[in-house]
Amino acid sequence: MTVDWVCKHHNDLGKEQLYAILRLRSEVFVVEQKCVYQDIDGQDLEGDTYHLMAWTDDHLVAYLRLLDPESQGGDVIIGRVIVAPSARGTGLGHQMMDEALKQAEKQWPEVPIYLSAQAHLQGYYAGYGFVVAGEEYLEDDIPHIGMRKT
Repeated sequence: MTVDWVCKHHNDLGKEQLYAILRLRSEVFVVEQKCVYQDIDGQDLEGDTYHLMAWTDDHLVAYLRLLDPESQGGDVIIGRVIVAPSARGTGLGHQMMDEALKQAEKQWPEVPIYLSAQAHLQGYYAGYGFVVAGEEYLEDDIPHIGMRKT
């Protein structure tokens, strides 16, 4: 699978890119995971938010967003991490984490990075240097754990 990685500040997103992002997030988080929640949370177009996208043949196959530390209390926040169902099991998630860490370091050098991981993925994120930061909690009936990389 040939993938083109694109990381854009929200001011540089095209409407087609934003539409593809929101469509994929809705497809997985709302429909597949059956989590009825307000995905469009006001942060996609705020501050210095960056959107990391993986494209294959004009299809968005993976995505995450990076929220800037100034608006988030000092940490870069990785969120909305998603791999399209059609691209799972291809190693794309690992490529995306590598890209995300590179982009975070490029935009905000030496700033700690925080993410809210589904609890069963704790070991996965630990492989990238993240350590548990806080107690496990439920979000949309799915166990989550805060993790930080310094």
